[in-house]
Amino acid sequence: MAQITVRLTKLPIGIQSFQVIRRGGYVYVDKTEHVYRLVDQGMFYFLARPRRFGKSLLVSTLRCLFEGKKDLFDGLWIANHADWTWDEHPVILLDFNQIAHATPENLRVGLDDALIESAQAYGITLERRLLKGCFTELVLKLYRKTNHPVVVLVDEYDKPIIDHLGQGKEALQIARANRDILKNFFGVLKGGDVAAVLRFVFITGVSRFSRVSIFSELNNLDDITPSDGYAGLLGYTQGELEHYFRAHIERFAEAWQVSSQAIVDRLQKHHDGYRFSQNPLQVYNPFSTLKAFREKKFGNYWFETGTPTFLVNLLKERDYSLPQIETLRAPEAIFGSYDIDDLQPEALLFQTGYITIRQVEGRLYHFGYPNQEVKTAWCRLREWRSKLKS
Repeated sequence: MAQITVRLTKLPIGIQSFQVIRRGGYVYVDKTEHVYRLVDQGMFYFLARPRRFGKSLLVSTLRCLFEGKKDLFDGLWIANHADWTWDEHPVILLDFNQIAHATPENLRVGLDDALIESAQAYGITLERRLLKGCFTELVLKLYRKTNHPVVVLVDEYDKPIIDHLGQGKEALQIARANRDILKNFFGVLKGGDVAAVLRFVFITGVSRFSRVSIFSELNNLDDITPSDGYAGLLGYTQGELEHYFRAHIERFAEAWQVSSQAIVDRLQKHHDGYRFSQNPLQVYNPFSTLKAFREKKFGNYWFETGTPTFLVNLLKERDYSLPQIETLRAPEAIFGSYDIDDLQPEALLFQTGYITIRQVEGRLYHFGYPNQEVKTAWCRLREWRSKLKS
């Protein structure tokens, strides 16, 4: 009898659109219980996670939710268990992956273009000339036109800053200037007239710049980066891995001629281990995990998706000594110490995903490699730095 081949659910490698994943029949790990808690219990949020961890997909999910695209959520937790009204809110999406920021003037123009594009999508014309005025005008006009409070979603807010770090004094001045532009720009969201017509604000990035340097004008943000309750918001938990990817695990095991448990154990060693809070929950890097399932190999996928140029250059430029990861300790204050003019290597390494929390003793955090993939990447990082110094 011929063997029947079961077609596996498609893997969403590199796909950051919730709509494409849901309509395209890709695997979606249901995070909507977390999402509902976010939108139900608060209004102003900030979240930092390393690259390739699903931040853009989360932003896309929030956009579809607030745009009332109910059909995309059929069968998910929020549709089955939550009392969500599915009202259609106006959404302003600012994706700094797409906004120019090579110079401060580029950033101003890029932000202006993004605001105009959002206005045009709703048939609105902006008349004010200055950037802050345009942002204020857009929010108020969207509310008046739709009679629904406005949602503002910001993805990778820190790219106009970190893309210029570690490249010399001139580039550092650009980073500082871009920081000041962002500080004034985000301050619009705290203004009385604007804040009164907002429904939800969500900002993501890799780094947690101090409130003084970036968000002093928007000091009502709830930073959920180290929150125990949202430790599993991004990345795959062990339970999610074994539930949503069961068929892929079995196919992987067949290819290697080992048990499914052997594959799970190897995946855990290579791609699990990220911990972002005192909550002991650990999560898998989603990009590396998806690539491992597709290739049926345990590769260094996360590191190979892009050279960490800013990190390497910054470590070289400021002559930071690379710590011994296995013995690294740091106080709780490390989590809020990311500032252009006072960067700490431990904060850089934690926020870029090279180290993770292993143990917490009071206010002292013990760090280590998340997994074998990152340990290998760290060795290569040290090699690059040695070459740059030679």
